[in-house]
Amino acid sequence: MTIASAITEDAAWIDVGALDDIPRRGARRVHTPAGVVALFRTGDDRLFALKDQCPHKLGPLADGIVCGHAVACPLHNWLIDLETGRPLGADAGKGSTPTVPVAMEAGRVFISAAR
Repeated sequence: MTIASAITEDAAWIDVGALDDIPRRGARRVHTPAGVVALFRTGDDRLFALKDQCPHKLGPLADGIVCGHAVACPLHNWLIDLETGRPLGADAGKGSTPTVPVAMEAGRVFISAAR
């Protein structure tokens, strides 16, 4: 999704920095008026954003290890799908963390302000 297409949908977007500010297979924590968001960049340069809380014990997902399109919570190693916010494997079906729409335009990363 590009910001231009999002603007036509009347969405508000927050510029959270350059793509290069987020390491591959890493994360960045973003403080917004609606709460803290964990912004992830995968090894294949896809971007995902989730509320920065594991659905298990509210662990800080931005501190987790990104593996593929999932993140391992640093508290109890729950594996969270970055696209859906749902736990994977043996923990599947045990809640989820909200996802946040994310877009990139001209090397800048944006998250949706509407949540």
